[in-house]
Amino acid sequence: MRSRYSAFALGLDDYLWRTWHPRTRPERVTLDDTAWIGLEILETVDGSERDQAGIVEFAAHFRQGRRRGTLHERSRFERRGRHWLYLDGDHLA
Repeated sequence: MRSRYSAFALGLDDYLWRTWHPRTRPERVTLDDTAWIGLEILETVDGSERDQAGIVEFAAHFRQGRRRGTLHERSRFERRGRHWLYLDGDHLA
């Protein structure tokens, strides 16, 4: 999760595409001018070396122009080999 947040913050769309599960990823990842300014991990469920799936709930803080906001999501990940891939997530209020 932290590496994907960093990729959003640094504009690394190719990394985001590669770490998105093939079952759910879009054909192309296009980033906008959002400035990501902080990440809080709120909860993790599973996701250890022995697990094949995991959940991360997070709050990612951003700025778009003068507007500030927070993306609050509960994301699902699945392991493929040695790599964790983003499946999908539910946006929370």
